[in-house]
Amino acid sequence: MHRRSFLTKATVGAAAGGVTLAAPVFAQDAPTVTWRLASSFPRSADAIYSGGEAVAKYVSEATGGKFTIRAFPAGEIVPALQVLDSVQNGTIECGHSASYYYYGKDPTLSFDAAVPFGLNTRQMNAWMRHGDGLKLLREVFKKYNVVNFPCGYTGTQMGGWFRKEIKSVEDLKGLKFRVSAFAGAVLSRLGVVPQQIAGGDIYPALEKGTIDAAEWIGPYDDEKLGFHKVAKNYYYPGWWEGTLQVSLYVNQDAYNKLPKQYQAVLDQACAAATNDMIAKYDAENPAALRRLISQGAQLRAFPKSVMDACYAEANKVYAEMSAKSPEFKKVYDSMVAFRGNVLPWFRVAEGNFDGYMSTIRK
Repeated sequence: MHRRSFLTKATVGAAAGGVTLAAPVFAQDAPTVTWRLASSFPRSADAIYSGGEAVAKYVSEATGGKFTIRAFPAGEIVPALQVLDSVQNGTIECGHSASYYYYGKDPTLSFDAAVPFGLNTRQMNAWMRHGDGLKLLREVFKKYNVVNFPCGYTGTQMGGWFRKEIKSVEDLKGLKFRVSAFAGAVLSRLGVVPQQIAGGDIYPALEKGTIDAAEWIGPYDDEKLGFHKVAKNYYYPGWWEGTLQVSLYVNQDAYNKLPKQYQAVLDQACAAATNDMIAKYDAENPAALRRLISQGAQLRAFPKSVMDACYAEANKVYAEMSAKSPEFKKVYDSMVAFRGNVLPWFRVAEGNFDGYMSTIRK
């Protein structure tokens, strides 16, 4: 991505349209602030990991080096799945993670990342920024002494790699599937045996037959891990992740100590990092998918009967969780209402345009 210095030009795009932020002027006596950022992602997953690095870069440039953040990949200073805890207790000032990793702590946190049959990238961005999404989720994160910022989207993810074809709901029974926790809660009701396996361990598990299927992210990331070599059937869509929103967690106490100008820079840096991540995935996934198909991957859509069964079970899970947690219900009801309002518009304009353009051959 070509850009002039973030400090001198400071043109920052919000994910759903450009927003120009005039470069702030900092006094000579502006405080020097140094933070550490722990990521839940390895450096090798460059598209998603780069979100944290981008925030650090933009913040430093925009403040003339007065406010610096050093980004660390997963496991270097904090275990990958302990980023939220480490930010909460002040071990680090901030972290870059996916909130559905903490489903076991509180399923409501998943709305900050992705939930089954939720929102796509633009819908999620709109709900967070111009609906009640960010407001409601900040109320949730307040319990954890954390201020959350949207900080990247992957776009709709793929449904994963399967050793055998899925032709009916019956084919799901007994399937050992590496999948996210929330999706696993839905799929287990249809006979799937969910598996929680770290990214680096998925390939050998598929190769040995320890698991029957696995989902990761999408073509660009999946290609690097070589799943197509051991499981040829590549299914879509990943209905449990209409998009994945990645977030920057900031310790509440550390955030409160920042000058207002620094807080504004941090917010806009997250918006810029979000734009970069969306663009990266949209630019890289098409070519990666073509390469995977050329190497033998069999692209397959989940049958409608399977999608319908999963949707029905997802609604049952939502109803059960809403009955147990008023907080969960409040966020869920907001998301569903927003989804209901935007889907007709997307179907009329975006859906029809995309549908027609997909028929064009040159």
